[in-house]
Formats: sequence, C-alpha cells, structure tokens
Amino acid sequence: MSEEALVYVERNELRELFKTKLVNAGLPNYLADKTADLMIFADERGIHSHGSVRTQYYAERIAKKGLNLDPQFNFEQTGPSTGTYFGDNTVGHYVAYEAMEKAITLAEDSGIGMVGVKEIGHSGAIGYFAEQAAKRGMVALTVCQSDPMVVPFGGTEPYFGTNPIAFAAPRENGEPILFDMATTVQAWGKILDARSKNKSIPDTWAVDKNGEPTTDPFEVGALLPVAGPKGYGLMMMIDILSGSLLGLPFGKHVTSMYEDLSEYRRLGQFHIVINPAFFGDKDQFLKQVSEMVEELHAIKPAKGFDQVYYPGEIQEEVKAQYKESGIPVAQSIYDYLQSDDIY
Repeated sequence: MSEEALVYVERNELRELFKTKLVNAGLPNYLADKTADLMIFADERGIHSHGSVRTQYYAERIAKKGLNLDPQFNFEQTGPSTGTYFGDNTVGHYVAYEAMEKAITLAEDSGIGMVGVKEIGHSGAIGYFAEQAAKRGMVALTVCQSDPMVVPFGGTEPYFGTNPIAFAAPRENGEPILFDMATTVQAWGKILDARSKNKSIPDTWAVDKNGEPTTDPFEVGALLPVAGPKGYGLMMMIDILSGSLLGLPFGKHVTSMYEDLSEYRRLGQFHIVINPAFFGDKDQFLKQVSEMVEELHAIKPAKGFDQVYYPGEIQEEVKAQYKESGIPVAQSIYDYLQSDDIY
C-alpha cells in the first residue's frame, strides 16, 4: 500500500487548528483549549496516535452530543489524602487535568494524593497528567480504562481495553522521566495513524476478525496484549483501579468508543501522586534520579543503538526536531482541519 503524503505544520498553528475545529463542533472554549493542549502535547512528541488523527472523531462526538457540553463538576474529598472527581461525561482531557490538580494539592498537604476520576470521555495521552505532577516536584502514576478491543491472553474475543499506564518522576536537572504505555503491543491510535497514512503494521500488533495476525490496519479486529500474560495482567489491574473501584462499568461492559457517538462513555481514571518530601530528603531524591539518568547514558549501547535513553527522552528529542521541521500531519487530515467540515 502506498503511503499518504505528509504536511509539516508549525506547532502553534496546529494547536489553533485543533481548538478551532472543536469549538466549531460545539465544545465550549475552555474545554477545547485544554483538549488542544493535550493533542499538541502528543503530536509534538511523535505520539501521533493521540494528536491530529483524533480530531475528526472528537468533533463528530461533540456534534452528536456524545459529550456533555454543559458539565457540572464535583470534587468530593473522602479522606485526608483521597477524593473523587465527577466529570459529568464531558471531555476527559479537562477533567483529568483538574483532578490531577486536586491530587497534587492532597499530596502537598499529606504526602499522598489519590483521586478517582468518574464518568469522562477519552482523555488523550495520559502521560500529560503524570508529567503535570512531576513538574511540581511530585512522583505520579495515572491509569485509565478504555473499551473492549483487546483479546485476553489465550482468548479469541475482546474483553479489556488498551488500558494505558503512565509514570513520571522529577529530577535535579532537566525534564522529568516520563513513562507512558498502552498495555497492548500498540495503542489503537497507532492503528488509526497507520490508516491515515495508508501504512501497513507489524503482524505482532493485532489480529483480524478471525483471530489471525494481520498487517493491514483496515482489517484489524482486535489488539494483542503486550508481553502476553504480563500485559493481560496489567490491563486487568488498571480496569479494576479505574473502573470497578469507582463503581463504573468494567471490562466488556465499558461503552464503545466508536459504535454510538451520541452515547456518553462513563470512563474512569485513577491518579496517584507521591510527595518525595514525606518519604526522605527530597533534594537527595532529585539528585539520585539525575544520577540514574547519567549512569544510564554512560552504558555502552547495544549493536544498532546510539545510546541508552531514559523513558520520555526520545519524545523530547522528537519535540526539538519538530520545532525546526514542523509536525508531520497526513495531507487528508490537514485538509480536514482547514475545512469547515465537522464530520
């Protein structure tokens, strides 16, 4: 299959195109602004599965009222270090950000902040929220459920979602360490990105409707868990933390992302924030994380590698590269962004 041409777009222009499209679809300005922040966060780091490729989906769901455009938020602190944030089924990007702010405040006061995020739509690249805390000197872990599109290890029918997990930690000098992964071999957005560029995929990513490996992104019926039973176990853990623990739908009962775009999704997310100052010398902690990075960089690279990177470092290099070249966007998506079309 022949690959689609790419357009290279300056960061601020692309972010404004995202926001304008979402506002034109009906999303209030303050919600569109935070959603555009997360979309550009992903695209400018080369995480194209959660950037421009999602725009038309978001716009269509907004236009079809599958997201609440007049949400009423509520945060309930349930203990010295715990709380729940009710998102009223609007865009998850804004709600998860606000909930992380609450978790950070709890951690500042009591050493730990744990906030369950209830009833939201898709929240984008969740590494954004972990980094949000790390930039405030905190260690953070965030997990989020998604709808069933992954066959469990040993099975043939989808049950869990891609259920991502993100971890971030600050260090003495430089950007935080940021680890963000789906519990599948690749996120569903990688399939969408391959479709948008008309590119084939490795046969280890997904299976077709018959459960057979496929390299055609248009034939994907379900994704595969990363590392077999290990990824399967992680996605179950994440579903329990961000679904059942919060009294939300779980596993195969989670509302589909694509079947009915007029239906609320009721997704859950879970933030855990740790204040290093409550567990030891914070300055020493930051210094040790920086020393760890230096020692990793000093390791002799394996054949075919230039160096050992810390988690998130390659994305920072991509960000610097795109600052010079512009962010690559499929021509068809760029044309859509510039058009008056919603879907």
